[in-house]
Amino acid sequence: MVRPEWTNARRIVVKIGSALLTDRATGTLKAEWLATLLDDVAALTAAGKQVVLVSSGAIALGRHTLKLPKGPLELEQSQAAAAVGQISLAHAYQEMFGARGLVAAQVLMTLGDTEERRRYLNARHTIETLLDLKAVPVVNENDTVATTEIRYGDNDRLSARVASMVSADCLVLLSDIDGLYTAPPNANADAKRLDTVTAITPEIEAMAGDVGTELSKGGMKTKVEAGKIALGAGTHMVIASGKVMHPLRSIGEGAPCTWFLAHSDPITARKRWIAGQLEPKGFVYVDAGAVAALAAGKSLLPAGVARIEGNFDRGDAVIIRAPDGRELGRGLIAYARVDAERIIGKKSAEIATILGVSRCDELIHRDDMALHRSSST
Repeated sequence: MVRPEWTNARRIVVKIGSALLTDRATGTLKAEWLATLLDDVAALTAAGKQVVLVSSGAIALGRHTLKLPKGPLELEQSQAAAAVGQISLAHAYQEMFGARGLVAAQVLMTLGDTEERRRYLNARHTIETLLDLKAVPVVNENDTVATTEIRYGDNDRLSARVASMVSADCLVLLSDIDGLYTAPPNANADAKRLDTVTAITPEIEAMAGDVGTELSKGGMKTKVEAGKIALGAGTHMVIASGKVMHPLRSIGEGAPCTWFLAHSDPITARKRWIAGQLEPKGFVYVDAGAVAALAAGKSLLPAGVARIEGNFDRGDAVIIRAPDGRELGRGLIAYARVDAERIIGKKSAEIATILGVSRCDELIHRDDMALHRSSST
């Protein structure tokens, strides 16, 4: 059955694992399979959807080129393999996307890029700008520099963090199995695939087991953990088979898979996170004109700010207050205190002249803001 979670999705993140992307025997890229996947991506973009790929494969390709032994690698060997393999992987994406009239963009990330709010905001804006420019971001963990302490450890969780970061409507985890089963299907003939999961309970977690391979650090266990992140961010997630040609088209045609269904949309989940889970670092006092603009669903521009208080950095949460001091809501501020102080009360067109650079026109974008109901109605 074709689900509305797929047909209605405007922004989709697709995770591709090493075991699907590289041939285990030869250590080379599965070019024919990748070509069909990129055909699917091209079709989705032609239909007006935005697609972000989270791709493994650099270490697997690099270890083959460097003739490293089979089995687990030392951290330094993994980093060396990634340094070599990343070039091959990026070239393949560039060439194959180019043949389909699309531009590929490489985005390398470490754990800190999604855990530290300033770097999170930088990465979010970069990916969203690439999508606005019709490029296809190809994200991977920066294995060349990531140490054991700062690694995601698997690209299932990385893809969920990316999906959360960009407020994706749908996260696709392409796997060597077509969904979550009540027990590992290769070991239990009575195992049944679940069509939908509406909550990740201890029973669901118990079904996952752990079936990682040499090429893939993850398994069903990490996919379920990714589901927790995705659903918490209001993003639907689907685990589907990547062992078929045209795997994304297959999802659109109703192929067997398991859907993890979020109970709210990404924007609502993001605003809930801003409103209730972040410690505010400062205050932004706005004028009457800005109060009306915010109530109408607009972003907060520097011109509408009368004064600021507190010691905050870019990406920190701040409390937005009306002229009479009442709290209107909270938001993630786009400029650090030292820069914000220089541009408040000014027109957005003046930011570049004042600061020497303009990151954005808004002091707080409406997507990074959670207003109290009485303030927004």
